[in-house]
Amino acid sequence: MTLTQKETDILNDLKSQEQLCISKYEKYENEACDPALKSIFHELRTVEENHLSTVCKLLSGEEVTMASAPPAAASETYNGAPSSCDKNGRDTDAFLCKDALAMEKHVSSVYDTGIFEFSQPPVRDTLAHIQKEEQNHGEKLYSYMSKNNMYS
Repeated sequence: MTLTQKETDILNDLKSQEQLCISKYEKYENEACDPALKSIFHELRTVEENHLSTVCKLLSGEEVTMASAPPAAASETYNGAPSSCDKNGRDTDAFLCKDALAMEKHVSSVYDTGIFEFSQPPVRDTLAHIQKEEQNHGEKLYSYMSKNNMYS
């Protein structure tokens, strides 16, 4: 698979974004008070690591095929109990969630824009699949925040 310079630049930007997501989720997992939120951050970091791997494969010219069906959002709803952390812990968790949600919104938009710049349908499909997963990450964070009265 041959990429144009513009496509390579976009993938390098996405690679940087995914690396930042991974770093933040690792840091946030360590800083969160609520064990359920720690688990969410761990799960999201794992998915972001898969995204990074996919972007790196695309950059190396490898063709990548994602699942034909878009990822389901049903598993992205938080159904756990509200946090039992004290006020300071809840304030910290709220800050981490708000920042993570803003990050997911940004990354999703970078994928959305990037999709239109690729000439090869399999690459567009792969990026669209990842973009949908990024939207689902936002849904999971929103759901947790809503359950814990952190979203207004």
